[in-house]
Amino acid sequence: MIKAVIAHRTGTLTTVPDGPRKTQTAQSHSRTHTGMVTQLKVEDLTLETDRLILTPMSENDIDIATKVLCDERVMRYVADTMTPEGVQAHMKDAAKRGAGGRIGIWLITRKDTGEKIGDAVLMPVPIEEDDYDWSLLVPDGYPNADIEVGYLLVPDAWGQGFATEACRRMVQFAFEATALDEVVACADADNAKSHHVLQKSGLRRSGVKRVYAEDDVPWFVLTRAAWEAVGETRP
Repeated sequence: MIKAVIAHRTGTLTTVPDGPRKTQTAQSHSRTHTGMVTQLKVEDLTLETDRLILTPMSENDIDIATKVLCDERVMRYVADTMTPEGVQAHMKDAAKRGAGGRIGIWLITRKDTGEKIGDAVLMPVPIEEDDYDWSLLVPDGYPNADIEVGYLLVPDAWGQGFATEACRRMVQFAFEATALDEVVACADADNAKSHHVLQKSGLRRSGVKRVYAEDDVPWFVLTRAAWEAVGETRP
């Protein structure tokens, strides 16, 4: 996952009914869909795993946002670190949600300690800019872009399987509660650990692509059909 949190990108929105939809890249021409996207309740957006609770990010979560976005270790393969003032300005965007709440950022919290350890995302991938276009997140429409799964964790949470656990839960949510036909991800070429997490979460390497204003970024894809085909054998 390559993510900066300052720049913005313009784009278009697609409003679709709550049925399967094939994602489009921002560089492709798509057919316009009509229909309303239902708003999910907060409890429907609260996701659990054996060890984690994932809840929609709010402006009140500036504490964990500061921990991850200002830490050079966390941001090594992602983007430049932010200042605390930059994080504060960023929080209004971080709390935005699209497609009835289905697209956005989730806070990751440990069940055993109640500690906030990072975030997980389902967000539209930018092509020619180095950050998300937050204006694409509107209540009643899906962004006309590929939707990526990603995560950021504090260093104390590394190496314990939390990244894979959160990523798998986001993928499950994407195919059980959204109209997406596929989810994608990208990661720095040197970030082998993230490549491993994505592959353990079911995504498969699919060459390279231009994203985040960079060429030849490793690209990962998981289709709804492939996810459903795994069925009961899924970990």
